[in-house]
Amino acid sequence: MFYFGIEHEVAFLNSEGQFADFTCTKFAEFNHIIKQLPTYPNDSMQLCIGDAGIRKKRWYIEGFERFAEDTEKLIDCIPKGIEIRTTINSDIKSTIHELSESFELLRQVAAQFDLSPILISFNPYKTVFEPEPPLNKYERSILQANPDEQTAHIFMVSYGPDLNLSFPGLAYESLIDVAKKLTYYSPYIVPFSFSSPFYNGDLWEGLSVRTFIRTGKRAAAIVFLEKPEQLIKSTPSLTKIARIPAEVGRIEFKSFDSCDDFSIYAALLALLKGIILDTSLPGRAIIPDAEKHQISAKEGFNNQEIFAIASQVLQAAEVALGKDPDVNLLTPLKDMLNHKQTRASVMISEFKKLGSIEQVLKNSYSGLV
Repeated sequence: MFYFGIEHEVAFLNSEGQFADFTCTKFAEFNHIIKQLPTYPNDSMQLCIGDAGIRKKRWYIEGFERFAEDTEKLIDCIPKGIEIRTTINSDIKSTIHELSESFELLRQVAAQFDLSPILISFNPYKTVFEPEPPLNKYERSILQANPDEQTAHIFMVSYGPDLNLSFPGLAYESLIDVAKKLTYYSPYIVPFSFSSPFYNGDLWEGLSVRTFIRTGKRAAAIVFLEKPEQLIKSTPSLTKIARIPAEVGRIEFKSFDSCDDFSIYAALLALLKGIILDTSLPGRAIIPDAEKHQISAKEGFNNQEIFAIASQVLQAAEVALGKDPDVNLLTPLKDMLNHKQTRASVMISEFKKLGSIEQVLKNSYSGLV
């Protein structure tokens, strides 16, 4: 029995058609939206709320938290967008259904404040985030204590999902092995999601600037474990301590770009499930191969090695799933491989035709209307 969940980051255009990031949007503006969205009382058993109280709902403002030096108290959160997270579901179809419902609610409420959701996986205008004012002594101490937090300058300009799977009954050693396997094969499967072809106000030279900049510095996959002695030391982290009981044994795949067609998330969850069940794929890695990810980010399936190993992994997942109905969810990925076409390829074509990043972004999520 598998369990599934998705965390999906949403970026927005504002009423002036401007990209609503930390340069022009305040926490309070997004918080107007959050306040109007419903609370589900039992969610706290499955979803981490955190110390700051920002994550009380299925929707929360994703951003960079600022603390006072003298009181260590949260004084601000610089926003980058809104994250939707699903509860834990026992099948992929239910997971996608819940995500779709939560997205539609978010879209309806955001429209009341002249904000419209758009697909992007890397800020199309800002290449880096620099906290203003500079970090104080307490904030620096937080970052130094956690290596993963030292990449906030990347986190604040990149958007992407966490696809979560758990498989109860697996020993922690097997869970770590799964995370190593997903980390190794990450550069070959991420092109299925590519959607960040813009950089610094123009077309980038490849398909996913997010993958090019991010992976290697931030984790490809993480597994949440119960006890400190089970952890492996690595930077970026492959293992973390579960924050709530429901998180024990959860495997998070973090390398995919965002998708505005949620059936692709269904396909990717089925792919990850197949990779976990597979016993034939030999590759393992504790930290992501930055160079391979950068080749993948630029060339995608047009690179011979990326294409060949992606095909091998997809086939292995299909064999491992066998007669499981989820095997049918893999069809869109087969089509992408056959045509060597990604969402980023379409965005690039639209930009060449329309000549405007905003016009391309306005065309996103159209299939979910």
